[in-house]
Amino acid sequence: MATENEENGVEMQTELEESNYSLARLKLENLLNKSMRIRMTDGRTLVGLFLCTDRDCNVILGSAQEFLKSTDSFSQGEPRVLGLAMIPGHHVVSIEVESESLQTTTYGL
Repeated sequence: MATENEENGVEMQTELEESNYSLARLKLENLLNKSMRIRMTDGRTLVGLFLCTDRDCNVILGSAQEFLKSTDSFSQGEPRVLGLAMIPGHHVVSIEVESESLQTTTYGL
């Protein structure tokens, strides 16, 4: 009797994990091609389109621009165009999705 309950518990745990995985995957898929701002440990900020990530939390941005940490808080400096950029997960401090990017919806023809 105890083994039957244990098996049911394991099955329920597996279903819950699969459900959480599916929700996380769906959230990430909804962020594809959205504009993101990523702050890095060295003070740089990258802005670009979210293209993909992996299990190590590395992020690929397309059409990326780099903004250096400004010494003068009033000036924002000229961005440097990078194009396609890979940000190692261990260098990511924060990720923000730009609100305009979330509001626009594209329709397939």
